[in-house]
Amino acid sequence: MTSKATDENSGILLVTRNFPPLLGGMERLNQRMLAGLVGPEPLYLVGPRGCGAHAPTVTRILEVPASPLWKFLARALLAGLRLGRHRPRLVIAGSGITAPVAWLVAKLNGAHSVVYLHGLDLVALNRIYQLVWLPFIRRCDLAVANSSNTARLATEKGVDGRRLHVVNPGTDLHGPDPDARVEFRSVHGLGRRPVLLSVGRLTPRKGLVEFVRDVMPRVLSVHPDAVLLVIGADAKDALFTHRDSILERVVATARNGDVLDAIRFFPPCDDATLHAAYHAADVHVFPVRELTGDVEGFGMVAIEAAAHGLPTIAYRTGGLADAVLEGATGTLVKAGDHVAFGAAILEWLYKAGEPATRDVCADAASVFAWSKFNSQLRGLLRRQSGLTG
Repeated sequence: MTSKATDENSGILLVTRNFPPLLGGMERLNQRMLAGLVGPEPLYLVGPRGCGAHAPTVTRILEVPASPLWKFLARALLAGLRLGRHRPRLVIAGSGITAPVAWLVAKLNGAHSVVYLHGLDLVALNRIYQLVWLPFIRRCDLAVANSSNTARLATEKGVDGRRLHVVNPGTDLHGPDPDARVEFRSVHGLGRRPVLLSVGRLTPRKGLVEFVRDVMPRVLSVHPDAVLLVIGADAKDALFTHRDSILERVVATARNGDVLDAIRFFPPCDDATLHAAYHAADVHVFPVRELTGDVEGFGMVAIEAAAHGLPTIAYRTGGLADAVLEGATGTLVKAGDHVAFGAAILEWLYKAGEPATRDVCADAASVFAWSKFNSQLRGLLRRQSGLTG
């Protein structure tokens, strides 16, 4: 039995743990999703403490501590029930982790329940999660997957295909900026060196340890002056954290392989610095691994890089087939093929000297504009619930 929104229901409620001030692609996506839903109907948000500063257009916000997870979910449910008194038309879970909250609040208030699915929402190796969360994901009136691969995983987990749709995340369109490139390189003493860039939280899935061990020496054998910029830190805010520091493992691996001098580490930075780094780099490397119980649902960093004219080299795994447009915004190679990965980097470094390369990459990235994401999502929600605007 599904919820039936009445004519008296109005507004949208988003319930999510993944929202700034927490950092990451899922957090940026939920923030932009919420901004794209601004319209004639009221907009409500239940999110992590501090989220109000990052959602200025929302009608009403209730903040709850992000950790520990069980307390977040309990408090998010209470907050959702409070906001449910406003009788929203739609209750959206920003990821699978809040699907039970969204479904219950929607059910009790005659609203429609929606869940936006990321890959890990479906494959997390946690028995309780698989037994409790997945049934709520299957019960939601509408499931939106971030990639074709996530949709495939959802179907395998029993999500009704008639309720399942794919809407890829979006990005801001920047285009190449030669001045920003020159300035960043000047400030950091990079000169004309070939620059590789890695961006994102450091987790085992991201594969940076293996990249430094298996691929970086291949690049340096051809370009001894190449440098890898690593922007990111250990994923302390992630739901599933790891005891050991991936950053420390990267450093130790680089030292053992005698490539540490070719790597520079930067902490998570503001948007302006990140944009400048995208402009300054020649290739973005995204060596995501295939791991049981973990998956790259889409790869927002790949489309963000492309929007700056920066191509991505990645392994063909998870949802990256949706995020990297072969030959235009980068290259995908067989998972685990370090030789092919290194060869692809060298090929794109060769093409980096051609001005048209960055223009073609940035132009191709326009298919991922946030305006397209907003249009597709609102179209689905309109058909589901009669949403206005």
